[in-house]
Amino acid sequence: MLVLGFESSCDETGVALVRVPEQGAPQLLAQALHSQISMHQAYGGVVPELASRDHIRRVLPLAREVLANSNTALAEIDVVAYTQGPGLAGALLVGAGVAVALAAALEKPTLGIHHLEGHLLSPFLSADAPEFPFVALLVSGGHTQLMRVTEVGQYEILGETIDDAAGEAFDKSAKLLGLPYPGGPHLARLAEGGDAAAFELPRPLLHSGKPDFSFAGLKTAVLTQVKRLGEAPTEQQKADLAAATQAAIVEVLVKKSLLALKTTGLKRLVVAGGVGANRLLREQLNAACARRGVRVHYPELSLCTDNGAMIAMAAAMRLQRGMAVLQTGPDAGGFEVRPRWPLGSA
Repeated sequence: MLVLGFESSCDETGVALVRVPEQGAPQLLAQALHSQISMHQAYGGVVPELASRDHIRRVLPLAREVLANSNTALAEIDVVAYTQGPGLAGALLVGAGVAVALAAALEKPTLGIHHLEGHLLSPFLSADAPEFPFVALLVSGGHTQLMRVTEVGQYEILGETIDDAAGEAFDKSAKLLGLPYPGGPHLARLAEGGDAAAFELPRPLLHSGKPDFSFAGLKTAVLTQVKRLGEAPTEQQKADLAAATQAAIVEVLVKKSLLALKTTGLKRLVVAGGVGANRLLREQLNAACARRGVRVHYPELSLCTDNGAMIAMAAAMRLQRGMAVLQTGPDAGGFEVRPRWPLGSA
C-alpha cells in the first residue's frame, strides 16, 4: 500500500510518499519540502494569506517531484493523507483541498491526520526508531507538552504550557534581541558565543513538582534585560543574553522531562517538534537520561520542522493498526479542517 501525504499547516509545504508493508515498519520512499522563511522574513513572522497563496503555488510541483523521485505513477497511490489540523485555516484548506480532489479523481480514499501526531510519530522514520510505550516531549511552535504514549492514538497528557510555549519563548526573545525571523535558530547560533551565567533569568514552575510549563515570565525577564542594556548593546552582551535565555528554556524542558519519566516509571523518551533540533537541548537530555538509564529518541534533523513525511508516516501507522477512518471522494462527507484540535481527541 502506498500513502501520499500532504502537509500545509503553516509556512512549509511538504509532500511525501510512504510504503506500508503487510509486516514491518513503513518505509519513506521520497519527500519534497518548500519553506516560506525567506518570504515571511520581511514581516517578522508568518502572514497567513501569503502562506496560503504560496502553498497553492508549491503543492502540485512538489507532488510531481515526489512521484518522479520514487518512480511511482499517480494511479499506484492507494491512500491520500493530509494535515487536517491544527494550524492556519487557509493554509490547511490548501492541502486538504488538493488531497481530497486528487483522491476523488483517482477514486481512492483520504485520511485526515493531526499535525501534532505527525510530529509525535516522526522519530519512527529515523534509523533509531523508538518502541511503545514512551514519554514524549512535544515542542512544536505554539505547543509544549509532555505525554505518555502507550500506542498510536493512545496519548495521555501529563503536562503542558499554561501560557507561552518553548518555541514562542525562543522566537519572542530573539525578536527582542533584534534577530531575524525565525528567531529560535538565530538565537541558538548567537548563544554559542555567549556566557549563560552573565544574566540571571527565571525558570518558571521549575520546582512546582508538576510537569507543566510557563515561559511568559521568562520572556518578560528578557525584555527587562534588553531595556537595561539600552539602545546599543554590544554583540557580546547580546550573545550572553541569548545564551542565558537558551539555558533557562533548556533547563526547564530537561527537568520537566525527567519528572515525567520518574512519574510514569518509563525508560524511554521521545523528543519531537522544531525545538527538538536544538543542540543544547539534545546534549543535556542525552547526558541526564544516560545517567538514569533512559533511552532518548529524536527525529532526523531534517524532519524536526513541518514536513509531509511525518503526515504520511502517521497515516501509515494508523492504517497498519486498522485505526484509520477512510473517506472516498467528496460524496463520502467531504472534508473539513480543524485549526484548533486537541491531540487527545484525534
